[in-house]
Amino acid sequence: MKKFSLTALGRRHLETASSVGSGRSASTVYGGHEHVLRQTVIALKAGQELNEHVNPGEATVLVMSGRVCLSTRGESWEGSGVDLLVVPQGFYAVKALEDSVLVLTVAKTDRGPMATDHAWQDRGRGKAVGGPASTPRPDRHADPVGAEVLAHE
Repeated sequence: MKKFSLTALGRRHLETASSVGSGRSASTVYGGHEHVLRQTVIALKAGQELNEHVNPGEATVLVMSGRVCLSTRGESWEGSGVDLLVVPQGFYAVKALEDSVLVLTVAKTDRGPMATDHAWQDRGRGKAVGGPASTPRPDRHADPVGAEVLAHE
């Protein structure tokens, strides 16, 4: 069994996000490409966002601190300290309205044409620590900040 302090991890990521040009930092605390479930702690400085990408199955955003806006191609929802936002199917983006820490939980499922629509891959991704970001395989979901990424610059 593993145990994580999401509060401490979020605090460290927010410190890192404050010191890098991209204003964001993240790490996967559970799961990855080989699992159905993935949980990623993400810190975003105010004004930064996770660019639009497709929901690969079922997903939630738990806002640990700060305030964010989750938007789709037609609707948006705000969340703040310990709000849980259920991510709708299709494309979505998350923007930090204040310095924020969130936990993105994704359970990848096969959900029809949206699950295999990778048009979002054409959008630029930042450089991962240790080298350039790679283009994800079509059968895998690309976490908006990268599963192994600790900070973008």
